[in-house]
Amino acid sequence: MKVVVQRVKRAAVKDMDSVLDGAHPTSSVGKGMVLLVCLEKGDGLPSLERASDKIANLRIFENLQTGKMDENITTSQAEILSISQFTLSWDGKKGNRPSFDLSMPPSEALPLFEKFCHLLQEKTNRCVNKGFFGKRMEVEIIGDGPVTFHFSF
Repeated sequence: MKVVVQRVKRAAVKDMDSVLDGAHPTSSVGKGMVLLVCLEKGDGLPSLERASDKIANLRIFENLQTGKMDENITTSQAEILSISQFTLSWDGKKGNRPSFDLSMPPSEALPLFEKFCHLLQEKTNRCVNKGFFGKRMEVEIIGDGPVTFHFSF
């Protein structure tokens, strides 16, 4: 499991497949974090637990009194936008054409993505806004910092 965490001033994701049908489904957050989540073959509940624990306790928000990154998602009152991103499975070490052989098949990844978001919601007491799994999306991120981290679980 790989997760890219980016601190944001605001972010939004739009389901572009539905836009073509005349709909405009959107998910968005204000100050908070965007999670780009890649589930890989072999991932399971232990990976989800480690990832949700790390992200819930990650101190990436500024403490206004000290000016340091001392606050986590719960102490900062920040929001979460979680987006499935299977393309993170390619490490780029070999060749120039990305291969996603390590990505978990969508039918297996969707329930784990949903479980990860549920665990994160429980641990942070925050609503976890989500992208549109398996859809073509337009993602708008207004970064804050920039502050970006990459994790493998």
